[in-house]
Amino acid sequence: MANGRSRSVYMDHAATTPTRPEVVEAMLPCFTERFGNPSSLYALAREAKEAVGEARGRVTAAIGARPEEVCFTSGGTESDNWAIKGVAAANRKRGNHIITSAIEHHAVLHPCRTLEKQGFSVTYLPVDELGRVDPGDVEEAITDRTILISVMIANNEIGTIQPVRAIAEVAHDHGIPFHTDAVQAIGAIPIDVDEMGIDLLSLSAHKFGGPKGAGALYVRRGIRIGALMDGGGQERGRRAGTENVPGIVGLGKAIELAVAEAPRSSTRIAAMRDRLIRGILDAIPETRLNGHPTERLPNNVNVAFRYVEGESILLMLDALGISASTGSACTSASLEPSHVLTACGLPPEHAHGSLRLTLGSRNTEEDVDYVLSVLPRVIERLRKMSPISPVR
Repeated sequence: MANGRSRSVYMDHAATTPTRPEVVEAMLPCFTERFGNPSSLYALAREAKEAVGEARGRVTAAIGARPEEVCFTSGGTESDNWAIKGVAAANRKRGNHIITSAIEHHAVLHPCRTLEKQGFSVTYLPVDELGRVDPGDVEEAITDRTILISVMIANNEIGTIQPVRAIAEVAHDHGIPFHTDAVQAIGAIPIDVDEMGIDLLSLSAHKFGGPKGAGALYVRRGIRIGALMDGGGQERGRRAGTENVPGIVGLGKAIELAVAEAPRSSTRIAAMRDRLIRGILDAIPETRLNGHPTERLPNNVNVAFRYVEGESILLMLDALGISASTGSACTSASLEPSHVLTACGLPPEHAHGSLRLTLGSRNTEEDVDYVLSVLPRVIERLRKMSPISPVR
């Protein structure tokens, strides 16, 4: 028992995941025995360089890429920024129009807004009530000045999986590169960049059992992209700065484990997800599931409760030992309703009552039982306190 809590249940894996013991074990020598700078020439440095190369090979194997197409970064935000700003900088003479969706992570939306201030034009595609982009809308938005299309594989808040192959086909029919934010998708669903038609892909280690501060950007050979940072010649001159060798090694080990275990673990986690969804909807009236009912990440549960505030739900769940979220961890302090939920047509007063539960490999059926036993009481209590609730 910790802090007076009878149980501790972590269901916020979309925000971050615990670093796996095997990953920590792989990283430790990079702090002590293999601490060299990969850019130096002596034996100790060559060991560090080899460790980076081994990690790069594990990433390429996981997504079906080639070693020279993977560049290591500090995480998903840098990778998204680099993909969008880098393609924009390298192709400005060809055009100044970018297409993305209204429900992207802010790591995509904010760089797009920055580019708008610099004279670029951005189309923010709508989504249906389930959070899906229509490839036909992508087709209609293309102009002769379009230089990039960026649509995430799976949404970080509602878990909806996008028709990425169809969108990529539209992009390629017009000779436009396609970028996808795969931060939530790696280790959850199969990803093959060739099969899916992906030209640029962002990922982040701490979303699949790796360390924070490590990520990667896949750039298909032949795609024009500028450097995000200037300095040394690391990452084939594309990303300056001494490599984060421990983080890179940890990323490589984590993605290898996550992809190898995904077929089995995703099936088990999806079964718990479905039981959570059914249990919540059956037990609590005036509740709706956000996102696609079937085309969604195997670990994602996002529900909206009428007449309550999401922040109040989180505080009461936390007091009961349950860690959850109302949406993206990067915007958890914001008082604004989720841009994802409002884009799906949910009224702001309903969007404010959203709860996201995201499961991981350590979660058990007993965890699901516990959440289902306490959540209805939490919502009932909050509704009795709410001045707008008819349940008082």
